[in-house]
Amino acid sequence: DYEDKYPEDPIYEETAPTARVWRTYLDESQKSDADRVGDWRETVDVLLVFAGLFSAVVSAFAAQFSQNLQPDYNQISASLLFELVSIQQAISNGTSVNLPLSSVVNPTANFTPATSIAWVNGLWFTSLSLSLSAALISVLVKQWLHHYMILPSGTPRERSRIRQYRYMGLHKWQVPLIIGLLPMFMHLALAFFFVGLVVFLSPM
Repeated sequence: DYEDKYPEDPIYEETAPTARVWRTYLDESQKSDADRVGDWRETVDVLLVFAGLFSAVVSAFAAQFSQNLQPDYNQISASLLFELVSIQQAISNGTSVNLPLSSVVNPTANFTPATSIAWVNGLWFTSLSLSLSAALISVLVKQWLHHYMILPSGTPRERSRIRQYRYMGLHKWQVPLIIGLLPMFMHLALAFFFVGLVVFLSPM
């Protein structure tokens, strides 16, 4: 009980810098903030760990599969060597070269990746972007919460006012809403990744 914990203020000093009302406000706000911020920190910590691991997995898939957006130079080299050997054999045998040559001066000029390859890459890179965005926002939120909980030294009235300003700023910038939306980022990232995985595995 605050009446037992803090002595009664002298008359006309109920709002003095060290008045009981300010010290009571600080005690109650610290209890409320500790519970609220503690829950937020747990949520953000879990998201950070999951986003980091998930981003590593998606980046490995995306980096490997993005090579299919470029021509397969090994296949092009093999085709050119096959045509060259066929031409040499025809010349050595004295026969005409009637092989339909598929090579041109620039074999990669008209290269277009398959639609499924473009879709898979788009879905996986979108998933990676969402996951990295969630991780970045989580780091920023942790910094906001850290600064929110640290009150500077001063009289109880000054500290109470600073705490109230920070509390109002926390809601003005919609920090609780942002924290609530972070899991949605990861849900969307997972959805895009699994859709891309289905498209990737469907031809098999």
